[in-house]
Amino acid sequence: MATPVGRIEKEFLFKALYEEKLPIMYIKDRTEHVLTMDRPAGEELVLRSDISIGKLKVNSKLPLLFNYRGQVIDFSAEILAQKESLIFCKAPNVLHKNLDRNYLRVDIPEDIKILFTFRGDRYNLSFPKIMEYENVVADDLVKNLDPRNLSGLVKQITTLISNFADGYKVVNFKEKKPETIEERIVSETGKTLFIPSTVGFLPKTDPYPKKRIVTEELFKLYLESTGVGESYLDENCARFLKNKFEDGIFSDAWVPILFQEYVIGYIHIWIDKKGRLPFDFSILDNVYQYSKVLAFALKESGYFEHGKVANEPFAGRIIDISASGLLFAYPLGSSVLATLLVDAELTVTIEAPNRTIDVVAKIVRRFKDKSAYYFGCRFMNMIPEDTRFLFEYLYGKAVDAAEGTFLSGQV
Repeated sequence: MATPVGRIEKEFLFKALYEEKLPIMYIKDRTEHVLTMDRPAGEELVLRSDISIGKLKVNSKLPLLFNYRGQVIDFSAEILAQKESLIFCKAPNVLHKNLDRNYLRVDIPEDIKILFTFRGDRYNLSFPKIMEYENVVADDLVKNLDPRNLSGLVKQITTLISNFADGYKVVNFKEKKPETIEERIVSETGKTLFIPSTVGFLPKTDPYPKKRIVTEELFKLYLESTGVGESYLDENCARFLKNKFEDGIFSDAWVPILFQEYVIGYIHIWIDKKGRLPFDFSILDNVYQYSKVLAFALKESGYFEHGKVANEPFAGRIIDISASGLLFAYPLGSSVLATLLVDAELTVTIEAPNRTIDVVAKIVRRFKDKSAYYFGCRFMNMIPEDTRFLFEYLYGKAVDAAEGTFLSGQV
């Protein structure tokens, strides 16, 4: 995963770029340009181009990359001015190493047009909403549970839950709005409130790659958002667990039912009989899978049909593109932003002269500045012929002729 370079390391790298005249790569209009630092880095970077680079737009950003002793580093620099072969840029705040892209980012060629369409059906629903996207497909479901029979499915799931829980409850937020602290934190975070033992502590860490647990830190952040002072957080956490224990609850879990960016409800399970083993992560995994089956069954039964919205193509402002993904921006205030969430999938249509490519892209990161939101997307399962065409069109060279150090592997 790409990681930011620290301040001291950044200063060292800029010093090495200048003193060793290391090449910095920039690709424009399928032409590879080699830049070098013309003077030591300060608040500005002054770069010299090896060949004529053409007119660059002031305030736009140059996607740049260099190799320092086998470590590939990239950064973007905002253009301040241009004079003959010199380019004056604002020094970047951050450099990245350990890159997880497959290919070098470049400015988009002027003769390429890109359109986006949300993959699958989209909905506008009156359920609590979170800032992540949960994609539920049939392939992810438990094989012995039948989502086509909703009432029978609920009976199947409750029977399975009774094997490891003393009590359980399935709650729909359409019928009951979040009220208790457990319901509110589940509906606002979309994460599972997991209490292995009410005489212990909330989990300190979340073991899942895609985080899905309310850790002690997250629980305290929630308490702070409700007005609890920092000096009272530990006391409130302890009281929360003590109250459960005094109510006869020994192990507890509240697992959200997620559909796209909505929290439809939750499955609550608990242990209130002494001597029974407390819940562990394997049980949590089972209940999480049951929640996915329920969400899929609701969709298949037409439960969300009233909220279906038109899925029209839209165009974003392409910041840069590579043979493995792209970064685009969308202005603040647009209704489209509500559904452009991390893990959401888009169909991307890339129209180039002599060829049109349709590929699925997953949003892998989302951030914003004062004027727009930005979305980093990774192409998924692009067919080899399209990858080859896009590579050659963006970089102006055949795949076999590319230098692996810059155009594949860690880049």
